[in-house]
Amino acid sequence: MNKEEARRIYKKKRKELSDAERSKADDLMLIQFQKIDLIAIGLRDIRHLLSYWPIEENNEPNTHLFNDYLEFKNPAIKFLYPKSDFEKKEIEAVEANADIAFQKNGWNIYEPMDGTITDAGMIDMVFVPLLIFDKQGYRVGYGKGFYDKYLQRCRVDCVKVGFSYFEPIDKIEGTREFDVPLNLCITPNSIYVF
Repeated sequence: MNKEEARRIYKKKRKELSDAERSKADDLMLIQFQKIDLIAIGLRDIRHLLSYWPIEENNEPNTHLFNDYLEFKNPAIKFLYPKSDFEKKEIEAVEANADIAFQKNGWNIYEPMDGTITDAGMIDMVFVPLLIFDKQGYRVGYGKGFYDKYLQRCRVDCVKVGFSYFEPIDKIEGTREFDVPLNLCITPNSIYVF
């Protein structure tokens, strides 16, 4: 399945999920996430996490649940959120704390209004938004390439995690050399390691 077809199909499938189905799937993904061998991926050493605020209109997984779990396991963790530059088609990671206000940008994405930009080389883990992924760890996002561009700037050992309401498809056709695969993807029923 090529990216455009996968994007169309899984956008539609996600829109068809009821609030109750999504809430149950989010809880099941949290249970899966809690099963990850924390020591094996160095989760105790995660100091900087680039997360994202889920876009409600897109029925995205509730990343706040996963953030809360990580904060419980590691109270010293610093949460970063993407701030977009639509002209350059790039994101920067901005440190967010209780004093930082968020505002919706033109794409309905909540972004920090201010805050300190953290260098990509400091990031230990990234929650990467996606619509669907394949058995090789490649994902289909919204088609702008912001995250793939950013992930190329991260350290090689940065853990890239996706959350999907759906199990993987066999193969996404049309991946390119600058597409960055995930290290882990969590579904309601499984943990995929790449």
